[in-house]
Amino acid sequence: MKCNIFSLKNISMDTSWVNRTLYPFSDHFLEIEGQQMHYVDEGSGPVILFAHGTPEWSFGWRELIADLRKEYRCIAPDMIGFGLSDKPVDGDYRVEAHAKRLEAFIQQLGLKDIYLIANDFGLSISLYSVIHHPQLFQKVSFFNGWMRQLDKDPHYSAPAKVMHGALGRFLYLRLNFPVNVITPAAFGDRKKLTPEVHRHYKRALSRPDERHGAYTFSRELLGAGSFWADLEAQLPKLSTMPFLIFWGMKDAFVPPSELAIWEKALPHAEVIRLEKAGHFAQEEAPEEMIAALRRFFR
Repeated sequence: MKCNIFSLKNISMDTSWVNRTLYPFSDHFLEIEGQQMHYVDEGSGPVILFAHGTPEWSFGWRELIADLRKEYRCIAPDMIGFGLSDKPVDGDYRVEAHAKRLEAFIQQLGLKDIYLIANDFGLSISLYSVIHHPQLFQKVSFFNGWMRQLDKDPHYSAPAKVMHGALGRFLYLRLNFPVNVITPAAFGDRKKLTPEVHRHYKRALSRPDERHGAYTFSRELLGAGSFWADLEAQLPKLSTMPFLIFWGMKDAFVPPSELAIWEKALPHAEVIRLEKAGHFAQEEAPEEMIAALRRFFR
């Protein structure tokens, strides 16, 4: 897998729309499979790797990074198809492809002794590397995500079936449904999704040709079952890995019933319930998460 590191000056990418007061980070790029993957690399010290979900990008981690970079090297990539990374119309946006690209990203940057923070689709995408390269990771924290076959669970499978038809394609590619509708609905307190914050999620997927990554994720709810089932079967390999699980308890999309499944699978994990937060806990409860992460990492 071909990988090359680029600085911003080597790349013709428009980032002028980014509010650098909210997102005061330098831009870095890594070429993987001919595509430019954008990432944040802030601070120094032990490595914290952030793995986002959909329709997110590294912008969502900004408050955690702004604080934790004082003591840690915070690295937050934008998956291909999201954020400031390339978004080819014909890209391979399957969960497994993202997992292998993140694996290559970790190897190319020579990361080790990693603390991981992940959510949503980013959870299984990053746990792929933890399971296959446990020697590279120290501790894992995640929130509001899953890693199991979902096609038999009507909570996920019923809406996912819609995404496999013409209506789903129209909603995602033409109406930017995950950003305009799902994201606000996924907040426990919608007031915390300010117009300026919301603009950064809208602008990152502003055109139909940029939305194929998010659209593919909607289809992967049914299509990635074997990938998730295989990783779930290998979870016992991580029986000695320290885990900290946060959970936004007002999440209607990945509900608290999913947390119960994780608690059974990882009985040794520490669990913190964020009673007022929804799906995007890092946006709604950053202070509480930062305090717990500092304690957990130390």
